[in-house]
Amino acid sequence: MTAGHLLTSWLDPSLFAATALGTLAGIWIGAIPGLSVTMAVSILVSFTFAWPLEPALALMAGVFTGGVYGGSRSAILLNIPGAPAAIATALDGYPMARRGEAGAAIGLTTLASFLGGMIGVAALALGAPAIAEVAILFAPRDYLLLAVLGLLLVGSLSGESLAKGLFAAGLGVTLGVVGLDPMTAEPRFTYGSVALLGGIPYIAAMIGFFGVAEALAQLRLADAETVRQRIGRIVPPRAALRRHLPLALRASGIGVAIGALPGTGGDIAALMAYDHARRSTRTPTHPFGTGAEEGVVAPEAANNAAVGGAYIPMLTLGIPGDAVTAVLIGALYVHGLKPGPMLMIETPHLFWFTVGNLTLANVALLAFGLAGARAFARIAEVPRAVLVPLILVLSVVGTFAIRNSLADVWWMLGFGITGYALRLYGFQPGPIILGMILGPLMDASWRRAVIAAGDDVLGAAVEATESAISLVLIAAIVLIALRSFSWGKGRKALPPTPHP
Repeated sequence: MTAGHLLTSWLDPSLFAATALGTLAGIWIGAIPGLSVTMAVSILVSFTFAWPLEPALALMAGVFTGGVYGGSRSAILLNIPGAPAAIATALDGYPMARRGEAGAAIGLTTLASFLGGMIGVAALALGAPAIAEVAILFAPRDYLLLAVLGLLLVGSLSGESLAKGLFAAGLGVTLGVVGLDPMTAEPRFTYGSVALLGGIPYIAAMIGFFGVAEALAQLRLADAETVRQRIGRIVPPRAALRRHLPLALRASGIGVAIGALPGTGGDIAALMAYDHARRSTRTPTHPFGTGAEEGVVAPEAANNAAVGGAYIPMLTLGIPGDAVTAVLIGALYVHGLKPGPMLMIETPHLFWFTVGNLTLANVALLAFGLAGARAFARIAEVPRAVLVPLILVLSVVGTFAIRNSLADVWWMLGFGITGYALRLYGFQPGPIILGMILGPLMDASWRRAVIAAGDDVLGAAVEATESAISLVLIAAIVLIALRSFSWGKGRKALPPTPHP
């Protein structure tokens, strides 16, 4: 590592501007109910695929960082989480706003998000190289086990039903393996269609499931009234900062740990941190659920720390930490890179560029978050009559720009309608997209493991039991499976998405 790689975004005016503007745009996107960070990043992939690598990654990292934080804006002001990761924030943020403390709530969430984001970046810088050294020892069977583990986490931690989550993940795997077999060139799931031989357009599927489906969902809320909120003091007093610092540090640790698990994300980290705050805080400022400051500090520190945590498996193992990093993996592929252990070895400068870039994005988050609180309250009131057409236009233009193909636009629209229909019945699009990422990895790893075993299947099984990595992964799969099925029975205990 050199200081130049770490400070690339800081010293290059164009990269500095791309990161700062991306963070600002991400905060706006996250603050508007109905716009998701995943949708925004997926559209950016299509618009930036012809750009040089570093500006494209800088812009998307800024949108990712700002978008996770921006969801707290509408959660506090409107009681409508701008993103799943802000569900827990709304539980106490909106009651604070009803008491006239919206400014204090926004200030606390901004500082907690900054602290959590910086801790996530520190964990990425210190933990990712060590993980890469271990990951280089992975055998094909270990990558298969790792993909199964990631898929199991995806399926079990999405939506209200474990069965629906697993179905969505399985659907994604099926879509991901459509096309020619990578080893035998035999058509799979093409049903005689020449158009399917090249597989299903990855970017078109992402934009459809996240962009068009959300635009269609917003049409059902076209008559909903906007809520205006007056914002007072923004920067919290020092006494409040000292009081909440230990909780923010613990919540950030939870966020990093959850974010680093393949297939999880900031929404799960935020809910776990909120639960930790309720159990560990003996004297909250107010009872939880009625406007406790601890109820906004913990989830916001955790979901922003999960950003850095999610980058760890993406860069070191090629496994997405959440839906957004699944899209970022697609962006790296578009630019000719293959995330995984060799990425860390062959292009270490890219890793340290990412660390410096995320650091800059968090600094920009702090500046824009405190300075633009009043303006963001107005942006969150954008009429849906403007919002929905804008999403649809960006989706169509972005999809067409990938390959100048109308067929990709039709794919995108088809996936959008399908995604909307699935959402009506409680299916989430995140597991589908992650399944499309993990499906080919599972397929290729299984084939390589079988080829490596040859005729000695028993010997390969014995070898797996002698591998510490394989044993750890097998144990993790068993434990996660048992925990998922037992936890799935109690999903109704989780707080529901609040509505105004």
